[in-house]
Amino acid sequence: MSDVLVTATELRDALAAGGFADGGPVRVLDVRWRLDRPDGLPEYRAGHIPGAQYVDLDHELAAHGEPTDGRHPLPPVEALQEAARRWGIDDGDTVVVYDDLKNLSSARAWWLLRYAGVADVRLLDGSLRAWTDAGFDAETGDATPPAPGSVTLAYGALPVLPLDEVAGFADGALLLDARAGERYRGEVEPIDPRAGHVPGAVSAPTTENVG
Repeated sequence: MSDVLVTATELRDALAAGGFADGGPVRVLDVRWRLDRPDGLPEYRAGHIPGAQYVDLDHELAAHGEPTDGRHPLPPVEALQEAARRWGIDDGDTVVVYDDLKNLSSARAWWLLRYAGVADVRLLDGSLRAWTDAGFDAETGDATPPAPGSVTLAYGALPVLPLDEVAGFADGALLLDARAGERYRGEVEPIDPRAGHVPGAVSAPTTENVG
């Protein structure tokens, strides 16, 4: 998993050295977001990894369309590219993403950037807590804006399943529902308009994959 996960010590050393030995210059993104508190900027300003740029999941990693588009549909690739350049990302950079929620939020940034063609995106194993528990320095306020990046993005680097093929896929293959078990079962639904799950999907709660 070394191509997906990076430890706090590895990240600290890479920041000091200007990059990873097996990657390009490193850019760090702070993706604080949670259902009950979607604006993570106050937490970011209270303390973040030095140099990390704050990423607004609701507005930079998602679009807002009609209800039939679902919650957090993908942003236009042009909008994502504009944001990525604002974060200082160039082609060939190694991007490390983290949050303070066991990477449940930053995983979206990992997937979306990979889907858009950024070849080397890694998650901070243990999220921000791993950094602070190691005793490494944090900075407050807003990080100094980086020089604008020049990355070029295009969707399609990872496979996706079109909505109109989901039902047939679930009939003949394995479709996993990564939400909490009680939401999968339809016992509670705190945000979406309908409870339950896609017929045929199997419950595989993400929270069972982290310590």
